Amino acid sequence: MKIFILLIPIWVFTTPLLSAPVDVTPQPPITDPVLPTEKGPIFQVPSDKDAPSPGVAELKVVHHQDLNKKILISLIVASTLLAGILLLSTCFWIYRLKMRKKSAEKGSQKAESAKGLSWGPIMAKFPSLRSVGRKGLVAVIEYQSLVAATNNFQEQNALGEGRLGCVYKAQFNNDIQAAVKKFRGGEQDAEKEFENEVDLLSKFQHQNIISLLGYCIHADAQFLVYEMMQNGSLEFQLHGPPRGSALNWHLRMKIALDVARGLEYLHERCNPPVIHRDLKSSNVLLDSNFNAKLSDFGLAIAGWNLNKSNVKLSGTLGYVAPEYLLDGKLTDKSDVYAFGIILLELLMGRRPVEKLAGAQCQSIVTWAMPQLTDRSKLPNIVDPVIRNGMDLKHLYQVAAVAVLCVQPEPSYRPLITDVLHSFIPLVPIELGGSLRVVDSALSINA
Repeated sequence: MKIFILLIPIWVFTTPLLSAPVDVTPQPPITDPVLPTEKGPIFQVPSDKDAPSPGVAELKVVHHQDLNKKILISLIVASTLLAGILLLSTCFWIYRLKMRKKSAEKGSQKAESAKGLSWGPIMAKFPSLRSVGRKGLVAVIEYQSLVAATNNFQEQNALGEGRLGCVYKAQFNNDIQAAVKKFRGGEQDAEKEFENEVDLLSKFQHQNIISLLGYCIHADAQFLVYEMMQNGSLEFQLHGPPRGSALNWHLRMKIALDVARGLEYLHERCNPPVIHRDLKSSNVLLDSNFNAKLSDFGLAIAGWNLNKSNVKLSGTLGYVAPEYLLDGKLTDKSDVYAFGIILLELLMGRRPVEKLAGAQCQSIVTWAMPQLTDRSKLPNIVDPVIRNGMDLKHLYQVAAVAVLCVQPEPSYRPLITDVLHSFIPLVPIELGGSLRVVDSALSINA
């Protein structure tokens, strides 16, 4: 229809030219008929006087030639314009098709990013696994694939055990490693935490939040498949056999910065905001480069100002904020308190709660608080592993942040965004901060 409309001007333009008569010799004027008085011969050779003027005859020939040329030129111009219009219309039609395809692809990408992890990257990491369904945009992995990858969940492949299950090392095809968390079957809390973790982790996309690669439900058991974290948990590095030997001062500050970034993402960028509710050193996992990522979101809750009537008291002793433990009041400041405890672990290499003689226990806050505010005593309580490789000025700054985070009154604790900005200048540029170190090797080996 559009091409027909465009051709109308050409048709109007060329019609007068194409409809003109070929012979345009002017006819003699019509006079009154007069009967001949003399009869001439039927055949008469014209004389020189009767012959038409050479000039007039020549004028007629020239006029016919000009008209034919104009018609030919008009036909050529019309054909050229028609071909050009057809070409432009074809290009415009192809362009519109490409733009529609691009807009459709962008719309689908936005929808996928709004829902959570895209399907492509998951299958790229596990090309040998066959997807049998979806929950949101997280891959559903066959049970037999998990059995083969964990060697039938053999004990020697166990990486650790939590409240509701055990985590196993998994070796998939193409040398792809992952961690498989097996929930104990038949427990109502395990089922709720499993669903909660799949729902939340399928929406999170952040460098300091553990990536969920897939899940599986088989009979009464549920399984979660995470990315592999080669250096285990922060708890293992600090309180296990390494005893903190692999974590120098700068690496510990980097871990604190990574945890703060993960919490800042949950508190400030998620909609609605998310409270982890079970932040602790065993839920801070470290990859091969000691990048820290938050894990275990089974107890996480979306929303602020939750009260005791609708939130079941959960958490780990030593990390639970006083207002949540006593009054059931849960806010983002509850996570800030737990962050402060992790910070004290990084500084002193001690557990949040330590047993004393008999059945008595001592909190790290109770033990450390009087010495954290005394600059003369503070260096003496620092983990011996980092005592000789730290900057005292930076030590005082970190101790001040820790004191604020573990304040009994929630309103006195800083926002995690403020904590994050206070750590950036303490971490070398090579490790993700803004500190310039003269010898870059010091940031790793010091």
